Amino acid sequence: MMNRKGFTLIELLIVVVIIGILAAIAIPKFAATKQKAYLASMKSDLRNLATAQESFLADQNPPAYFTQAGITNLAPFVDPVTAQVVYAPSTGVTVNAVAVPGGWSATATHAQLPGRSCAIFINTGAVAPATVEGEPACN
Repeated sequence: MMNRKGFTLIELLIVVVIIGILAAIAIPKFAATKQKAYLASMKSDLRNLATAQESFLADQNPPAYFTQAGITNLAPFVDPVTAQVVYAPSTGVTVNAVAVPGGWSATATHAQLPGRSCAIFINTGAVAPATVEGEPACN
């Protein structure tokens, strides 16, 4: 009798099919995890903006919030008095801040999440999707 060592074609095909099934399950879950991370990044940037706004307000005479439409990593907000960067969003996140007398609002979008946005507001009317003052919310 001949003693042959190795795998048969059927055994190899079964292993390939099992790996394919596992990949089909894992890839969509990974995509959902990336989306959650992008949303968390936008919310974090809005919370950081709120901290920067309150710090800036405390340093101004007369008190005022800063605004800069289209704050990006390429153009972070720089305090005109101290010349220090007060706020810069994460990579891929674009934040639009609007100041009104006594308040401000901001929306954030991410380059990898078209059609999704987050918002926050302080002492202004609600800005969709945010409904609670000072709490970032996303759609």
